[in-house]
Amino acid sequence: MTGPDTPGTDFMPTGVTVQRVEGWPFRLPLRSALAWGAHSAMTAAEHVLVRVTLSDGTVGIAEAPPRPTIYGETPASVVAILAHLEGSLRGVDIADTAALNRGRNSVANNHTARGALDMALHDARARAQGTSLFDTLLGPNLRVRVSFILGIAPPADMLAEAREVVAAGVRCLKVKVGRNHVKDLAVIRDLRAEYGDAVQLYADSNETLTADRAPDILAAMKDAGLTYVEEPLPVRDLRARAELHAQGVLPIVADDSCFTPADLERELDFGTFDILNVKTARNGFTDGLGMLRRASAQGRRGMVGSQASSGLGTLHAALLSTQGEVTEPCELSFVLKLREDLLSAPVTFNDGWLDVPALRDHALDPERVARYRV
Repeated sequence: MTGPDTPGTDFMPTGVTVQRVEGWPFRLPLRSALAWGAHSAMTAAEHVLVRVTLSDGTVGIAEAPPRPTIYGETPASVVAILAHLEGSLRGVDIADTAALNRGRNSVANNHTARGALDMALHDARARAQGTSLFDTLLGPNLRVRVSFILGIAPPADMLAEAREVVAAGVRCLKVKVGRNHVKDLAVIRDLRAEYGDAVQLYADSNETLTADRAPDILAAMKDAGLTYVEEPLPVRDLRARAELHAQGVLPIVADDSCFTPADLERELDFGTFDILNVKTARNGFTDGLGMLRRASAQGRRGMVGSQASSGLGTLHAALLSTQGEVTEPCELSFVLKLREDLLSAPVTFNDGWLDVPALRDHALDPERVARYRV
């Protein structure tokens, strides 16, 4: 089986080149607001379809979910940087992955734009070979455990949303915390009381704790039944994060501290985490798989996260989630929070699992794309 670092170019038609790179913004309303961190919130998925058109007419597509408060990107900036990058990619053979990566990485930051461009290039390459990403990327774990991002809200609303997603087949909740520790613990205890061990719980603090309070708060989270915590301290507090991890109060998930492969090397050097959360939304397939492999080689566990992706982003994240280095539940159920999706069929879950090969025939619905395109 080929993979993102060996994309199966033996059967690639010669002379097929990149001709166009473009972004189509779209907007999908959410069923309810998603709030996280100290003050961030969103009421709609305002994302961009990234399209790569080849000289033979093949089109590869991926989803860029810009997050101004996290990456500093907006839908407009994604469209603009794609237009900038098109000049360095136009005319490059789709089989020349080294040249394509040089072009894609010729700009700094712009994480979701570059990550989606990487996935769209992979998609275009597979289609030009007469195959699909399911043929080139599907790993050994065909069924993947899923988690749902439970945003900060009034406790009654959080519990009601938890009931809805559990009824829809989810068995792991990633609970956003950090604005009110007392309320956070009350919600967690209520969730544990309602579901017992049938639903796994972990917390995402989004860098909101302080070094002096974090050990006690993490201990309380552990006592309340949480299995791990994501980014409890600000990323800039590297020494404090290393010291907190060394205390071993609760396993720590690295997310905001590991945007890039270079970030991962720093975190491995300082020993700050137990589980790596890779997001195809910012890493694409190339860096995403490389980071999972690097972390696994250093004894870390792996998961695949969502940047609140719609169905298309979920398909791509699900493919990376099938890799052998992924050991933890993955954030593949955000589609449950959308009022409507762009896919031709729904993504469904069964007793905590997602059957990834069952998504092979899911595709963008042109009518829905036209309806929600901005």
